[in-house]
Amino acid sequence: MSHDSERTSRWLLEVQAGPYRIRGISLGGVYTCLQVPELGVVLDAGIPVRVFAATDHLFLSHGHGDHIGALPAMLGIRGLLHTKGAPKVYLPEPIVDTLKSALAPLSQLQRYDLAIDAVPMKAGDEARLRADLHVRAFRTHHPVPSLGYLFFDRVQKLKDEHRGLPGAEIAKRKAAGDDLFDVHERPLLAYATDTLLRVIETAPEILDAKVLVMECTFLDDRKTLEASRAGCHVHLDELIEVAHTLRNEHVVLMHFSQIYTPREVHSILEARLRPILGERLVIFAPKSGGWPGG
Repeated sequence: MSHDSERTSRWLLEVQAGPYRIRGISLGGVYTCLQVPELGVVLDAGIPVRVFAATDHLFLSHGHGDHIGALPAMLGIRGLLHTKGAPKVYLPEPIVDTLKSALAPLSQLQRYDLAIDAVPMKAGDEARLRADLHVRAFRTHHPVPSLGYLFFDRVQKLKDEHRGLPGAEIAKRKAAGDDLFDVHERPLLAYATDTLLRVIETAPEILDAKVLVMECTFLDDRKTLEASRAGCHVHLDELIEVAHTLRNEHVVLMHFSQIYTPREVHSILEARLRPILGERLVIFAPKSGGWPGG
């Protein structure tokens, strides 16, 4: 779909990237909370979005406040909505105990159990979300424990030597337990935020995802490349150098610094990156006005 396809409500932005809608809000250092309805997942919890709260699979990239700070409010909203059961919260293993300890006194203040079903993850760990959807964590590069997430499905394909067999014969051999199929992974969507750009080298599999959702916090010389790297964020200057290597069908850039207005974000990316990525570039920022929240 064209890069002109976006829908903005008072607070939430929605863009289309191939088969997926990316909905939510993201502003570097302030708040990031995204939903991909087709996958049934929420990515980070930096602001409490009511319509996201009933989602049962929440993925936290790291423990900084703009990505995790609204989790208690999201859990409280689930209570108001009478959503059954605690959500599964996938997060870096080193921060699990700290997060649970933080939620305990907040539950006392709320007088409601802010319970989560924590799923500790390390780079390379996998989880099955539903019959046709899996996720694998990959390493990102930030000063605190952090992860990115690759969502994928698995499909069976008939081995070359069995192609051409009649359907009835395939069914017969399958029933007999013959090994007829190879299993292939199809990377669907990758989420990488708050990271050095070398994530594309340490986790090259994310370049095979149909959709790559990635931060690009700084866009020009208002923040030097050296300062951006010191904070472990992606700068457009370095992204431009490797943009030709991105194989993804769609690249959704988000987590822009508040030193830029939304209009500036679009203007800079249209001028500097659109010529390289063309229609594959999707800009997750309003086209006009200010950032949500003032």
